[in-house]
Amino acid sequence: MNKTKTILKTAGFVLLFAVVLLLLGVLWLTIREYRPRPIESLPPPSGARILSNKATFRVMTFNTGYAGLDKSEDFFMDGGTRVQPDSQKQVQDNLKGIEKILSDNPADVYFLQEVDTDSKRSYHLNEAEYYENALNMDSVFACNFKCDFVPYPLPPIGKVNSGLLTLTDLHADSASRISLPESFTWPIKTCNLKRCMLETRIPLKDTDAELVLINFHLEAYDSGEGKEAQSKMLAKKLAEEYAAGNYVIAGGDFNQTFEGMDSYPIHDTENWVPGTIEHKDLPKHFSFAVDDSYPTCRLLNAPYTGSYETSQVYVLDGFIVSDNLKVSDISVVNTDFAYTDHQPVLLEVQFQ
Repeated sequence: MNKTKTILKTAGFVLLFAVVLLLLGVLWLTIREYRPRPIESLPPPSGARILSNKATFRVMTFNTGYAGLDKSEDFFMDGGTRVQPDSQKQVQDNLKGIEKILSDNPADVYFLQEVDTDSKRSYHLNEAEYYENALNMDSVFACNFKCDFVPYPLPPIGKVNSGLLTLTDLHADSASRISLPESFTWPIKTCNLKRCMLETRIPLKDTDAELVLINFHLEAYDSGEGKEAQSKMLAKKLAEEYAAGNYVIAGGDFNQTFEGMDSYPIHDTENWVPGTIEHKDLPKHFSFAVDDSYPTCRLLNAPYTGSYETSQVYVLDGFIVSDNLKVSDISVVNTDFAYTDHQPVLLEVQFQ
């Protein structure tokens, strides 16, 4: 009887210790939670080149997957098992591959998403600095994922500092981080992404109008309400800028398929399935600029097979463009998902 009591008492202490440890962990994450303000001014890129509204303008959007999601990788949130690549060299090789894609497809502006600056999953490499040096362009960075320690899965993700990066050699007047509605509640939100828009304002030669550039990465893993609220806020921002007489390009990872695009049917319904963004979700004077010649994203439930039949693929990346800009070209750059789970999209416009 005494032995049984001792075992139960020991088990009780162990359970109590585990509960206290869990509560202390939640308290720590709550105290240290990243809480950005609704709008934060950022140092704009220091480029000297002045843009004219007579010029042709090119912008690329590319979700770089923190240079850790090459074709050999899967990811636990998509039905896979992995959290990070096996080595720092693998991340460095992916960075070099992404750099070559950017260099081979010159643009006036690059919108990059999932760029790490100090994260365990990418071996604490400063990827923003790497892209700046590789392209010889200045940049502006907006954090959207910052946590001392993400405690899940096993092994855990650990420390994350990551966000959106806009690179350009153009002169910019200002830049801002604009918070988007949060998709999750406490305690999940303490160690989850804080989505945002990264706004960069480009003055135009011989006119008072501005070219307003918005880099974004909308919610992925919520039940849908978060993406809807974020899409509405994005639409409101677009309408306000157009009403002010500006030219507007918003681009990034929508984490949604586009209405009317069914080139890559959903055949994997057991894992993550994106919603659909529709034309009615856009304000007047705006339209999508997207291309489905190739898919722009793959599901990370397993390594990439090289076949759209066996690997689930989607078109999730692209642009929204105001009607005072004429789209002269929009194309997906086919990389065969070599270095990240997304493929870049290149937009060319002319000022109307």
